Amino acid sequence: MTEYVQTADGVRIAYDRAGSGQPLVLIGGAGQFRAVDPDTADVAAQLAGRGFDVVVHDRPGRGDSGGEPPFGLAGEVAAVRALVEVLGGRAWLYGSSSGGAIALAAAAELPGVERLFLWEVPLDEEGGTAGAGALAAVRALAAAGDREGIWRLWTEGMPPEWFEAMRSGPQWPLFERMAPTLEADAEALAWTQSAPRRELWAPVTAHAVVLLGSQTFPFMADAADSIVRSLATAERAEVPGAGHRWRAADLADVLAASLPSGRPGASRSS
Repeated sequence: MTEYVQTADGVRIAYDRAGSGQPLVLIGGAGQFRAVDPDTADVAAQLAGRGFDVVVHDRPGRGDSGGEPPFGLAGEVAAVRALVEVLGGRAWLYGSSSGGAIALAAAAELPGVERLFLWEVPLDEEGGTAGAGALAAVRALAAAGDREGIWRLWTEGMPPEWFEAMRSGPQWPLFERMAPTLEADAEALAWTQSAPRRELWAPVTAHAVVLLGSQTFPFMADAADSIVRSLATAERAEVPGAGHRWRAADLADVLAASLPSGRPGASRSS
């Protein structure tokens, strides 16, 4: 059953919650929200049976959540803050792809973040300007109302069939509606280049597990190395999979291995 929480700035955030044990918030990436993302729903169900009190939410402006353009990183962090408070004020965060940059920003600001899991965050080189350029381009397209253009820009460099499948699929109206929210993803990635990363992430005290698929793209491995070098405490871990995808059971196993007991706890459904 969908539940709701309101952020401090008045945006209503929709979420699902299941399980009991270690509080965990799952933060989706660029194209993820509950109505179009069965993989994350699957991994949430797996985690709920492995000792986690897990929350999956629609980010601001997506799915059943509220919010109006322009969308930005501050609104994403406000949503995470509200969800951590729902879970009692302390939680682990899992960030998928660009959602990993949001998780890092939240961990730099929120005191209750105890551990980070970061799945293949697509960072450009430290100190570069690619992120700022992409953010400016997304903002220009959003201001022009060119939602398809935002998606075409975002998927440049990816296998062309990814965009074509999205554009021709029955869920295209949902993706089209949420296109302006990609400004927040672009801002989060630009933020990771806005200062030396050791300096930028100095407030992050949570231990980070930087996750990579076993057959990932080479630039993802370079990005993971940059994250590990730049955080006070971090490690790399491999998840079986390829091409920026994972199997739910494999990802859940890796996250559950970090539980203090090393074993799943009793599950709770809601």
